[in-house]
Amino acid sequence: MTTQLRAPDPTRFETGPKRSRRRIALPWLMLTVWIGLVVGGLSLAGKLDSVTRDNQADYLPAGAQSTKVLLAEAGLPGGGDGLLVVVYERADGIRPGDREAAVRGYTALAKRFGNDTDAPPEIVESNHGTALMLGLPLDRKWVTDEAEAVSVADARALLADRPDGLNAYVTGPSAIGADMDEVFDAVDARLLLATTVVVALLLILTYRSPLLWLVPLASVGVAAVTSMGAVYALTQVFDFTITSMSSALLIVLVFGAGTDYALLLVSRYREELHRHERPIDAMMAALRGAGPAIAASAGTVTAGLLCLLVADLNSTSGLGPVGAAGIAVSLLVMLTFFPALLVVLGRRIFWPFVPRLGVEARRSGSRWARLGELVDRRRVVSWAVPLVILGALALGLVGASGSLPQLDQFARSTPDSVTGAKLIDERFPGQGGQPVTVMSRPDKSKEVLAAVRNTSGVASAESGRAGKDWVEIEAIPVDSPESAGETATIKRLRDTVQKVAGDAALVGGPSAELLDTDETNKGDRNRVMPLILLVVLVILGLLLRAVVAPLVLVATVVVSFFGALGLCNLLFDRVLGFGGWESSVPLIGFLFLVALGVDYNIFLMSRVREEAVRHGTVAGTKRGLAVTGGVITSAGVVLAATFAVLASLPLVMLIEIGILVAVGVLIDTLLVRSIVVPALTMSLGSRIWWPGKLSRTSEDREGTGSMNPRGR
Repeated sequence: MTTQLRAPDPTRFETGPKRSRRRIALPWLMLTVWIGLVVGGLSLAGKLDSVTRDNQADYLPAGAQSTKVLLAEAGLPGGGDGLLVVVYERADGIRPGDREAAVRGYTALAKRFGNDTDAPPEIVESNHGTALMLGLPLDRKWVTDEAEAVSVADARALLADRPDGLNAYVTGPSAIGADMDEVFDAVDARLLLATTVVVALLLILTYRSPLLWLVPLASVGVAAVTSMGAVYALTQVFDFTITSMSSALLIVLVFGAGTDYALLLVSRYREELHRHERPIDAMMAALRGAGPAIAASAGTVTAGLLCLLVADLNSTSGLGPVGAAGIAVSLLVMLTFFPALLVVLGRRIFWPFVPRLGVEARRSGSRWARLGELVDRRRVVSWAVPLVILGALALGLVGASGSLPQLDQFARSTPDSVTGAKLIDERFPGQGGQPVTVMSRPDKSKEVLAAVRNTSGVASAESGRAGKDWVEIEAIPVDSPESAGETATIKRLRDTVQKVAGDAALVGGPSAELLDTDETNKGDRNRVMPLILLVVLVILGLLLRAVVAPLVLVATVVVSFFGALGLCNLLFDRVLGFGGWESSVPLIGFLFLVALGVDYNIFLMSRVREEAVRHGTVAGTKRGLAVTGGVITSAGVVLAATFAVLASLPLVMLIEIGILVAVGVLIDTLLVRSIVVPALTMSLGSRIWWPGKLSRTSEDREGTGSMNPRGR
C-alpha cells in the first residue's frame, strides 16, 4: 500500500512581503470586479421599468372574482373595454353654446377612438343646470398600459374647443388610471434624487469630513444600480409582479439599509485604525468584528421580506423578492466594494479627523454611558413609563377610518379625473354610479340579468357583448363609486347571482376590484404578520442562543409598531386630512418596523451578550449601550430620514408608508432600543439569556443582583 503525498500549498508558507503584496492587491481586484458588475447592471437596471405593472388586475390574485371577470372580458368580441366620462361645468349655468360644444367634443372623441360617429350622444344635464355629462366607450386597445395615457391625453386635447368659462373634465376608470400612471412615472427619478440629497446631507453631518461622505454614498449608488439590475434579471427567471410601489420602496430600502451598514462598518474601521498600521489590516479586523452583526441584520430583514411570498395580493407578494434582492445586494456591496474603496483611499479619507496609529480613539460614548447608569438606577420606571406611553399612542387607532378611496390617493394636487368624478357625485346624485360588470354563462344569462335588475341598489342593468363562453351584463349602481352603499350593492349582487347561477356568474368591474383588493389585504395581514414574528423569533433565538431575550425584543418592537400606527393615524386623520389608510400600508409598515427594529436590537444585544460573558448582564448592558449607542442612533436617524423622503411624493399610499416607517424607526431607535430594552435586560439580569448557558452564570461580576432587592 502506497501513500500519496499532497503537494504543499505554496501560499501557505509565504512570509511578510509576498503575503503583504497579495493582501494589498485584493482591494484593487475587488474594485475591478465591481466595475464590471456595475457596467452590466446599468444596462439591466434601465429595463426595470419595462416589467413594472400597475393595473389593478396585476395586483389581484388569480382567484378573485374581479380578476376572473377581466379574463372573461378579454375573450369577448373586441376584448375588454374601457370608459371615458366627460363632464362639462359652468358655475353660473349651462348655455346653449355649451351644449353645442359638448356635441362637438363627443363627435371628435368618437372619430378619434373609432366609435360610431353617427350615433347621437347621450348628454345628461344636472338638476341645477350647471353641468353636462356624457360617456364614451373605449375599445380595449385604448386602455392597455401603453395606450391608456395616450388616449386620455388625446381626449383632453380634443376638448379644448369650447367657450370661455366652460370647464371640461375627462374622468372614468381609464382617466383615473392614466393620471395614476403619470404620477408613478415620475416617482423613481424624483425619489432617487431626493434620497441621494438627504443621505448625502446626513453623512456630511455625521462625519464632518469633506471627503468621507462620498465613499458610502458612492457605494450605496452602486448597490442601487446593481439591485435594480438584479431584480430585472430575477423577473426573467421567476414570475412575480413588480409595481411602481415596490420599485420605489426598493430605492429607499437600498439607500437606508446600505447607509446603515456603512455607518456600522466605518465606526469599527476607524477604531481599528488606531491599532493597525496598514488600512488593509484594520479593515480585515473591522470586518471580523462588525461583519457578523451586519450579516445577521441583513439576514433578518431578508427573511422577513420573503415572508411576503405567502401573501395572496400579487403586489404584496412581489415586494418580497424585490426587497430581499435589494438587501442582499446592499450587504454584498457594503462588505466587499465599500471596504475595498476605503482601503484604497487610506487614512487620508478621514481628513480632518484622521485616526492615528497608537493614539487612543476619542470616546464618544460618554453620554450613552451616563444614560446606562441612569437606566440602571431606575430600571422599572425606565421600561414601564415608555410602554405606557406607547400603549396610549396605540389608542389613536380607535375609530380609525376604513380603506382609502381611490379618488383620495392623490396628494397635493388633484388631477382632472378626480375633479370630474367628484363633480359627478355632487351634481348628478343617483346618476353617477360606476358600471359593475356581471359575467354570465350563456345558458344562465336571462336568469342572471333578471336577478341583477331585481337587486336592491341597482339603478339599471343591460346585456352587452356575448361570446361563446360568456355574456356581459352591465349594471349601474344607485350609489356613487367606492361609497359604502355601492360596496353593499356589489356584495348583494355576488350573493344574488351565486344563488341563481353558482360559479356560472361573476361580478367585477373597477369598484369590485378595489373591494377584492381590500379583502385580500385583510387576509394577507392575518397570514403574514404572525409568520414574520415567528421567523424573526427563530432567527433571534439562534443568534442570541436564548428564548427569553427574543421574546422580549420582539414584544418591544410590536408595541413600538402599534404606538407608531396609532400616532400616525391621528396625524393622517386630524392633521393631513387623509381619507383613511391605504389597505396595504399596515402590513408593509409592520414588516419594515419589525424587521428593521429587530435589526438595531441585534446590533445592541449581540454586543451586550459579548460584554455579559466577561462582566455580567447589568454591566454588560451598560457597556454595550455605551459602545453602540451613538452609531446605532445615527443609523436609525438616517434610515428614518430616508423613508421620510417618501412623504415628498404626490401619492398618499407612499406618504403613509414613509411617515409610518420613519416615525416607527425613530420611536424604536430613540426610545425602545435606547431605554426600554436596556431597562428590561437589566431588570431580568442573567435570566434574559434563558435557557442558554449564560443564564446559569453568577449574576453581575461588577454589579448588583439580577433583580435589585430594592425593586429597581
